[in-house]
Amino acid sequence: MKNIWVLNGPNLNLLGYREPSIYGTDTLEHIYKNMQEMHTEYLIHGFQTNHEGILIDQIHSLKNNADWIIINPAAFTHTSIALRDAILAVQIPFIEVHLSNIYKREKFRHKSYFSDIAQGVICGFGTLGYNMALNYIIQQYQKS
Repeated sequence: MKNIWVLNGPNLNLLGYREPSIYGTDTLEHIYKNMQEMHTEYLIHGFQTNHEGILIDQIHSLKNNADWIIINPAAFTHTSIALRDAILAVQIPFIEVHLSNIYKREKFRHKSYFSDIAQGVICGFGTLGYNMALNYIIQQYQKS
């Protein structure tokens, strides 16, 4: 069975409560559960942390243990070269997801340290972005 990891960075543990006009009202638990229920033939693993080093350690642990990563680095998107290096080191294909359209927000959010190395970037579609990423991954499996 294929292992797909959904990694989330800082403050995403507050989904459902934090600025619902920007981020919506779904919680991470709801997102993970919905993804798994829609695609039972895949193992969907969810992980969230507010700590950069813990997220880096989690990515390291996925070497040889994950087939794909869906990642919402949150604020680390714009700041973490170390997180970028961790993803490059494990050589696991990944899709970058953002709930909001980062290009319609503050200028400092327009720069991503991940977009140029990601298989694709999905932003601005709320929680639907996670499902869009998962559907792309499943299409890749069906092609092979």
